[in-house]
Amino acid sequence: MMNQTFKIVVFDMDGTLLKERTIFVFAEKKGFIDDLLSIINDNQKKSYEKSIKIAKLLKGMDSRDLLSLFRKISLQDYVEHVIKKLKDFDIKTAIATNSYRFFANDLKNRLGIDYLFANDLVIRDNIITGELIIHNKYLNLKYDYCKQHSICKSHVLDYLCKKLKINPDEIIAVGDSEIDICMLKKAGIGIAFKAPENVQQNAYTSTDDLRSVLEYIRI
Repeated sequence: MMNQTFKIVVFDMDGTLLKERTIFVFAEKKGFIDDLLSIINDNQKKSYEKSIKIAKLLKGMDSRDLLSLFRKISLQDYVEHVIKKLKDFDIKTAIATNSYRFFANDLKNRLGIDYLFANDLVIRDNIITGELIIHNKYLNLKYDYCKQHSICKSHVLDYLCKKLKINPDEIIAVGDSEIDICMLKKAGIGIAFKAPENVQQNAYTSTDDLRSVLEYIRI
């Protein structure tokens, strides 16, 4: 793999680029952590159904207030260094997250990320309606884990391959949770970052230092 020329690195956001998970920060600050955990622990619901229910917990909240909270979430160590180095090597970057575009787009702009794939909260006059437009359009297809999630990160890689005229072997993917498994398996290099064992088992390698991404860049 050291001889492979990679064209883009796709990062998960919560737990990968950010040290905390966005919805948990909101829940702690706004007092709905018990409701959040109740939804997450409901084994009768599919992952994408949970995402839709979780979005309803934000109904009536001011998006600007939540954006202020989002901006206080710390970046993982070395994020800015790694993104800058990738830019220096003319390698594109992307965020693929099952969180919300409104907030992730702010991080995208701060870091100078090239592409963003996320779910869309419906916001009217700065107030969150509680409605969610999920990114995954393949829920009825039996496609690995992705039929269960609000975003299919494997299909994100397919889209990037088509747009950039590359193949999956030219992609590095970095993530930390089950929802990232499909892209970790599809990418030329899948890096499990501070991830549990089941995610590590589906990745090319694992690390707790984002600078490891740069080890696979041919200089």
